[in-house]
Amino acid sequence: MVDEVLIEIEDLHFSYGDRPLLTGVEMSLRQGRISAILGTSGVGKTTLLRLMAGQLRPSRGAVRYRNRVVHEMSGRELYAMRREMGMMFQMGGLFTDLSVLDNIAFPLREHTRLGAAQIRDIVLMKLQAVGLRGARDLMPTELSGGMHRRVCLARAIALDPMLAVYDEPFAGLDPISLNAVARLIRELNDSIGITSVVVTYDVSESLKVVDDIFLLSDGKVVSQGTPRQLEAPEADPYAHQFIHAAADGPVAFHWPAPALSKDFRLSAA
Repeated sequence: MVDEVLIEIEDLHFSYGDRPLLTGVEMSLRQGRISAILGTSGVGKTTLLRLMAGQLRPSRGAVRYRNRVVHEMSGRELYAMRREMGMMFQMGGLFTDLSVLDNIAFPLREHTRLGAAQIRDIVLMKLQAVGLRGARDLMPTELSGGMHRRVCLARAIALDPMLAVYDEPFAGLDPISLNAVARLIRELNDSIGITSVVVTYDVSESLKVVDDIFLLSDGKVVSQGTPRQLEAPEADPYAHQFIHAAADGPVAFHWPAPALSKDFRLSAA
């Protein structure tokens, strides 16, 4: 049912060695909606996705998928959960030695018992949805940046997943391709009736297409709401700084470091 919680994240902590990265993330991702996870580079957005998929184990707290704790699932249960997820990887991840058609057909061949004709028809429908049905026989090296992203998007929805996850879907795109990919994410979410998570630092495009926004900083969700709420003049300082790309604000530009006088042995004089 639309607006029911699909993923619940409760007091989630995670560290890389001695360096804490996530220190108490709280988040509810609702069915049928597009949620954007925003934050500066290195804040833990992709790590959060890996925790959602069960690739990493939290040091404290939990991710619940359909009311089940992900890190407590067996290998078989994790496999079944991941079959309900479609992923558009940050770097694309297309198989370079397979054609566009075969790249999108790959998850269908691996996870279903459909015949070759049925798989072909499904692939062509997905390519039609992203405007690339005529590019079925091209190889990944023959695709432009925007076409590459659209093929990745088609592969992410090949199995009609319950949840589609897009990791930096707008990275490296020209303005026309960027707008087209953003619009496709919105249209596919609404037409297929899935739930989508967009992980990005691109504010302008995400504000146009998402329903809910979560801002990550200092290991936590520091601001959340609809685009209209976060764009409002009375929004909290974190939202104002991020959305307006302000240099000054609660998110510091400099990584913590010793005083300049200590590093460069400057005299007090």
